[in-house]
Amino acid sequence: MKIAMLSPIAWRTPPRQYGPWENIVSLLTEGLVVRGIDVTLFATTDSKTRGRLVGICPRGYEEDKGIIPKVWECLHISEVFERGDQFDLIHNHFDYLPLTYTGMTKTPTVTTIHGFSSPKILPVYKKYNRKTFYVSISEADRCPELEYIATIHHGINLNRFTFRADQGKYLLFFGRIHPDKGTRECIEVARQTVMKLIIAGIIQDQAYFNLQVKPHLDGERIIYAGSVGPKKRDELLGSAYTLLHPINFEEPFGLSVVEAMACGTPVIAFNRGSMPEIIDNGTTGFLVHNLNEMAEAVIKVKQLDRFKCRKLIKEQFSADRMVQDYIGVYEKIIRQKKE
Repeated sequence: MKIAMLSPIAWRTPPRQYGPWENIVSLLTEGLVVRGIDVTLFATTDSKTRGRLVGICPRGYEEDKGIIPKVWECLHISEVFERGDQFDLIHNHFDYLPLTYTGMTKTPTVTTIHGFSSPKILPVYKKYNRKTFYVSISEADRCPELEYIATIHHGINLNRFTFRADQGKYLLFFGRIHPDKGTRECIEVARQTVMKLIIAGIIQDQAYFNLQVKPHLDGERIIYAGSVGPKKRDELLGSAYTLLHPINFEEPFGLSVVEAMACGTPVIAFNRGSMPEIIDNGTTGFLVHNLNEMAEAVIKVKQLDRFKCRKLIKEQFSADRMVQDYIGVYEKIIRQKKE
């Protein structure tokens, strides 16, 4: 089985810090290679893999603002499809744009839809519905107008997340700083509960940060730790009392939620999007509907067993499980092509 793995080029694969899609691509690619599958990773030229690497764009365009995204996206995607006949399958993680290139090859393409940035992108997915294959990352993120070959939840490398049995003393926000993710709401919960809050993640909306977050930072009770790398991420997630996740949108998946629980840290999240598929309410965290409920749930976190958080992630959200699920999809598609 020869697989062409198409990664985004916003960041390196795997990312140095932020880059959730690139992170999943890397985990999947390396897991397939370990199982003896021939994988060619199409990513930035500075990417790292044990498979074959084909790179056109020198660096991620979010890391080098001198790179014009659309120019290098076109070059990057076309490189895959011009070589399409060399593979048994093309696995697209680049959203909707590569679908418009699928006519260049007879090799089947499967697209993992990592979420819909807007309903306005649906016309592309509709056009290639049934002509290509779609995988959703949660049941909550399925569009009723599309057909899917599978739902495959993301997995993580458990070795990168240290289980800590001892309960921490601070609240944690971990994710991109944007109104969708509810950073400001976490500050309000910290005030209501009179607890320390650490905020970590990239600033995706600078105006929001300047107006809604920065004025509340005091270096003692409300702290911004910046965009952290893997080592600091493990430390922050594992040493927290709980992860707060007051999302203001229907989130397709929540990697930080899974990563926190892998460290033993329970999560309190708004009951939206994929959260009911990830959090076992009352066991690994709490699903709530507003800030008052979130503040009330903070008190109840001390009743939860941190070991059960780790156990659930090991059973349901490991990278090994994700890789095995994708192999099943690949085999099914290749079988259909031969029939």
